[in-house]
Amino acid sequence: MNDFFKTVRDYLNEYLPKQKCLSANTIKSHKNALNMFVSYLRDVKCLSIEAISFEIMDKQMILDFLQWLEDTRSSSKSSRNQRLSIIRCFLDYAGKADCTRVALELDVKEIPRARQSKKIVSYLSDEALRVLLEQPDIKRLNGQRDCFFMTLMYDTAARVSEILDMRVCDVKINTAHPIAYLRGKGDKLRSVPIMPKTVLHCKGYLNKFHQGADSASTDYLFYSIIHGERKPLTPQAVEIFMRKYGEKARADCEEIPERVHPHQLRHTKAIHMYRKGTPLVLVGEYLGHVNPATTKVYAYADSEMKRRALAKVDEHLGHTQADAIWENDEDMILRLCGLK
Repeated sequence: MNDFFKTVRDYLNEYLPKQKCLSANTIKSHKNALNMFVSYLRDVKCLSIEAISFEIMDKQMILDFLQWLEDTRSSSKSSRNQRLSIIRCFLDYAGKADCTRVALELDVKEIPRARQSKKIVSYLSDEALRVLLEQPDIKRLNGQRDCFFMTLMYDTAARVSEILDMRVCDVKINTAHPIAYLRGKGDKLRSVPIMPKTVLHCKGYLNKFHQGADSASTDYLFYSIIHGERKPLTPQAVEIFMRKYGEKARADCEEIPERVHPHQLRHTKAIHMYRKGTPLVLVGEYLGHVNPATTKVYAYADSEMKRRALAKVDEHLGHTQADAIWENDEDMILRLCGLK
């Protein structure tokens, strides 16, 4: 094993988990990006494993890799930038381990991030949310599971991964103030309140899917049964059933977006909280945002709040027509036009 792969091994197995204390999902992202880079070197540059080393790498090779991601793999600019960030982090670690690699690290730092157009936050109107949540057939087991999943996701404004990581012990409903525990990015734990309607859904769900389970059970809250065995529900399964319910709901409600996906429920809850007067700082804490600036996207996105604000200004100003003080004053007309 040459120095490059030894450094990759130490980076993934020692540095990221033990020194940086990053979550398993973040480490997986770094591993996937480095795997993709090695695959590019092997399949496109036709290099053998033995030939891959720091000595053959330069700034142009990284640029070619990034261009390949966009042209061949049709990666978005966001994905391209994420891969670049991971390579920078890896080379920063490699440079600290061996000073002969510092020049490569500095060269790659000069590679600019691709410009990204601002994302438009996609969320559901009140009516669209109501119709969507009515789609699952709660008389069927999977329908009851899907209904509770979407209800819990909206109520807690959680990420899909946070809901899928939940265990039975993470929902505390037999208390005066029911809460759910969520593990966010970096394995940061936060608690969010659960509303009474969600508590009712939860009790019905637990009675069917975790009958007799202890409240301290560490079994996954959401699962599917494959070949008679319980398997954790996957993000792909959630995408599929939400897309299905979205297509059904669109037949009854024109406000349903063409593509319904899980993250819209998180966005919808955030927008609803903001509209009801919750300060953005508290919305960010509820969502588990590390950087408060991230939450500002909901202030930019909420066109309804902007419409109401403009309506208030319009109402305050009234609709009186300003006097045309330039009438019958030819000199003023010429000055206002910039001709005098």
